[in-house]
Amino acid sequence: MRNISRLLPPALPLWSVLSPVLALAALLGLSNGSLDGAWTAPVSVLLMAAVLAAVHHAEVVAHRVGEPFGSLVLAVAVTVIEVALIVSLMLAGGESSNALARDTVFSALMIVCNGVVGLCLLLGGLRHKVLAFRVEATSPTLAVLVALATLTLVLPSFTTSTPGPTFSTAQLMFAGLVSLVLYGAFVFVQTVRHREYFLPIETEEGEQAAEHPSGGVAAWSVLLLLACLVGVVGLAKLLAPGIEAGVRAAGAPPSVVGVIVAALVLLPETVAAVRAALRKRLQTSLNLALGSGVASIGLTIPAVALLSLFFPYPLVLGLSNTSMVLFLLTVVVATLTLGSGRATVLQGAVHLVLFAVFCFLAVVP
Repeated sequence: MRNISRLLPPALPLWSVLSPVLALAALLGLSNGSLDGAWTAPVSVLLMAAVLAAVHHAEVVAHRVGEPFGSLVLAVAVTVIEVALIVSLMLAGGESSNALARDTVFSALMIVCNGVVGLCLLLGGLRHKVLAFRVEATSPTLAVLVALATLTLVLPSFTTSTPGPTFSTAQLMFAGLVSLVLYGAFVFVQTVRHREYFLPIETEEGEQAAEHPSGGVAAWSVLLLLACLVGVVGLAKLLAPGIEAGVRAAGAPPSVVGVIVAALVLLPETVAAVRAALRKRLQTSLNLALGSGVASIGLTIPAVALLSLFFPYPLVLGLSNTSMVLFLLTVVVATLTLGSGRATVLQGAVHLVLFAVFCFLAVVP
């Protein structure tokens, strides 16, 4: 092992290479069978190792290409694989999974806007007291996120063309198109037109002095990052039946499974965002959190809209009244938090309380 480690560049430690390989091997070996209790603990360990490896490789890529491209790579990669997971579960679940896209997207939205943002503000604030970020980046991103969520998750509950919280086919196609347009505009502004708005505020001396990874190392990190994310999503899917059985045994609603699976899928972004906040680079944390929320809606809804053409039943997209109240409260609090350019542990505590309320109401609706 030591000889192999010496052959690898410093940016690619042995554990970061072995973790995705072992995760994919476990995924291939267990994909055709059920996951019994004896395998639950090893699969959970491999999942966590794949999460940590994904964060490491995302940071290597980010250091090579610079911000905000590094955050965008991780957010889009996670979201694309998340979309593939949702589509596969919907195809396998039939009509019983007609609300899966809504539940997963809304769970991801609440996780990133309250859970991830709150955790970053709390831990970063405890270490550095006051954290600075760029309002010119966070406010437009929040505007895109709110518009996407309202048009795709709130509006279906108020349209009259179809009964229930659903869109007609034409409305769903239009919502998918609008989502793609908004996401495309966001990516253009983030990476081209106003890229400087999304750059981190440099506060740590010597951070830029780290060794710049070569193009070859960055390319390997991209491949290993994708392998890690496939392993994370695949292993989370293997653990889902056991989680579902535990949820049923506890008497909780089925939507809790979606919350848990969404949390597992978002683990790489959560860890990366918290690590950035602890280094006093809150802008990178917000790029990851809010960017993943925008990507989750902007890529999931168009994919589901196309998929719905082959379904004989309507998709449930509209939120319940309780979820809409939580969403409205989250928007108000996030607007106040992200409108000043500075944050402390107090804002982090507020967001974490909202996240706790979301989790509690998911269990006790």
